[in-house]
Amino acid sequence: MIIGKVNQKFWPRFIARMRDRTIHIVSFDVPYPADYGGAIDVFYRITALHKLGVKIILHCFEYGRGKQNELEKYAQEVHYYKRKRSFVDWVSTIPFIVKTRASKELIQNLCKDNHPILFEGLHSTYYLSDERLKGRLKFVRTHNIEHQYYGELAKNSHGFKKRFLSSEAKKLKRFEPILKAANHILAIKESDKNYFSAFHTSVHILTASMPEFSVQEQKSTEPYCLFHGNLSVVENEMGANWLIDHVFRPLQWTVKLKIAGKNPSAALQAKCEKLGVELRANPTQAEMETLIANARIHIFHSDQATGVKLKLINALNSSGHVIVNDKMIEGTHLDPLCSLAKSIDGFKALVKDKIESELSITSFEERRSYLKNQLNTVENCKLITELLCY
Repeated sequence: MIIGKVNQKFWPRFIARMRDRTIHIVSFDVPYPADYGGAIDVFYRITALHKLGVKIILHCFEYGRGKQNELEKYAQEVHYYKRKRSFVDWVSTIPFIVKTRASKELIQNLCKDNHPILFEGLHSTYYLSDERLKGRLKFVRTHNIEHQYYGELAKNSHGFKKRFLSSEAKKLKRFEPILKAANHILAIKESDKNYFSAFHTSVHILTASMPEFSVQEQKSTEPYCLFHGNLSVVENEMGANWLIDHVFRPLQWTVKLKIAGKNPSAALQAKCEKLGVELRANPTQAEMETLIANARIHIFHSDQATGVKLKLINALNSSGHVIVNDKMIEGTHLDPLCSLAKSIDGFKALVKDKIESELSITSFEERRSYLKNQLNTVENCKLITELLCY
């Protein structure tokens, strides 16, 4: 009798969702161009879901990137909302990154139908527990354990910025229980899944969404090291400075270092010019692809074991060695594909060793196989389509 009652409720809903698989996606930013980690993850998830036949109603908070016609190729509707910031948002008990993404227009649009909702990042979850969305199927894609990320940024900041980041970390920690209002959490890596599983019963791993990896042959590389990333992000600028100060300057520049990325600070540009480090500021996509493809060594250092570093995935999709510290790969299962440096001397020794020879054919094939099988975005996003119909 109980089974019959469950079936009466479940099957009509299942069939309806199979017929019309439509989902709202609330993005913390305009996800195109896909030129930094968060945008890459959101954009290629949208394209994968579109390829899987899911109809998308996309909601974007816009604060500088503008409206993008490219998004209309994959979403049947695209809505933009201004991210409004005021003094009230700074002093609110709700985290600043959440409070500034509240919009009456957004909640009105979400309430126009009964479709499931995917909230991209804790940033976008202002309305997650709103009574008006009660009974809706709701997903949250967690890009980081945000309070840990902001706490680490605070440790390396000063003055007002340090106070703001410390305060934001505390607010985010208090705000996290809102995730209980979701039906499913989509964590980016296993260690994040373990963390969120402590207070939610349905947590799944959805690895970073990426463009389709081209099946390439191993190619010859040039004897230089490359550090790349969005240099306007504090974590990445700190990584570049750490490598200059602790690895390449002590090696007396016997190995060439190149740094490339978006919007480097004036301080980093001046430092590179003074020391003779080749800095490519705001390279085109084609220029970045060439730099990545030709580098003998990709080298990364991070003080934060948060999220999945998409720049690392891009480096692994090349013919160069990849040298990292432990926090770059924590909780990712990528350690067999990288050379792990456990100290400053370890970094220097690996650089001197790897610069002398090409990556082995065995290592290249192992990496290519992993990327093809484990980081296939369309295959991985089938998790969402399955949960949509459940």
